[in-house]
Amino acid sequence: MDNAVGSSSLLKSSTQFTKTNSAASSSIFGYQLNLSEKKLTHLRQAIYLRNNPALSLKASMDSPRVTQELADTKQRNTSGTQNGNDLFNEMKHRFLSFKRHKYQENLEHFQNLAKSQAPKVLVIACADSRVCPSNILGFQPGDAFVVRNVANLVPPFETGPTETKAALEFSVNTLEVENILVVGHSCCGGIHALMSMPDEDNSRSFIRKWVVTGKNAKVNTKAAASNLSFDLQCRHCEKESINLSLLNLISYPWIEERVSKGLLSIHGGYYDFVNCTFEKWSLDYKATSSKKESDGYSLVSREFWS
Repeated sequence: MDNAVGSSSLLKSSTQFTKTNSAASSSIFGYQLNLSEKKLTHLRQAIYLRNNPALSLKASMDSPRVTQELADTKQRNTSGTQNGNDLFNEMKHRFLSFKRHKYQENLEHFQNLAKSQAPKVLVIACADSRVCPSNILGFQPGDAFVVRNVANLVPPFETGPTETKAALEFSVNTLEVENILVVGHSCCGGIHALMSMPDEDNSRSFIRKWVVTGKNAKVNTKAAASNLSFDLQCRHCEKESINLSLLNLISYPWIEERVSKGLLSIHGGYYDFVNCTFEKWSLDYKATSSKKESDGYSLVSREFWS
C-alpha cells in the first residue's frame, strides 16, 4: 500500500514537472523537452524498480557489468572518432600542402582553370582505389577529364543513361577532347565478379547488373582461354573488356563521326600494379558497310612501358 501511495506521488510530481517545463521546452527548439523526457523516463524506471524489489536487486548486481560495457562502448566510439579525425587531419595537411606548393606557385594557371577547361583527353578508369589515373599517369589539374566506374566499362549507345554516357557526351561534344583512353588493370574485382557470375543471373545486385555490360568480353575469353586457370582467364578478360569498351565507343554516333573525320582517337591501356607495368594501344577504325565488326577496326601502335 505504501509503495502504491509513493508511486502515485512520484507520478504526480513527474507529470507536474513535465507540464511546468513544456512552455520553456518549446522556446528552445525542443532541447529542454528532450531533457524533461529523459528525467521522466528515469522517474518511471525508479517507480518500476521500487515496486519490484527482485528486479531492483538484479539491477544493482548487474551494475558493474553494465558500467563496464558502457565504458567499453565509449572507448570504441572514441577510438573510431579519433581514427576519423586522424584521417581528415591528414587530408587537411595534404590540401594545405597542395595549396602552398601547387596552387600558390602556379596561381595564374589555376586562375585560368577557374574560367574554363580544355583537356585533351577523356580517361575512363576503374573506381579501384589502387588505380588513380592522375597518380599513375601524372595528370595535373586541367589535363584530363576523368570518369571512373566499376571495371572501367563503357556501355553501348543503345542502353539506358549512365554517368559514363553523360561524361562521354560532355567531354566529346562540349569540351571536344582529342583522345579517349580506357584504362583497365590487374586484379580487377569487377571483372572477377563478371567471370564468376552464372550466364543466366537474376541477381538484384547492382554490381552484377553493371558488370554484365562486359558479358561479350566474358564470352570471348571463355572461347579463347578456356584451357587456362580461372585467374589467367580473369586477366585475359581484363584486357578483352577494354577492347569491348573501345568498340562500344564507336556505337555512339557523335564519337564515330569525329573518329571518322580524324578529330578523335581512341586508345586502350592496361596497368599491372603487381609488376608496375603499363600497356597502351590504339583503335584504328574505318567506317565500313560490312556487317562484321572486325572488318572495320584493328588494334595498332601497341606499346609496353616498364
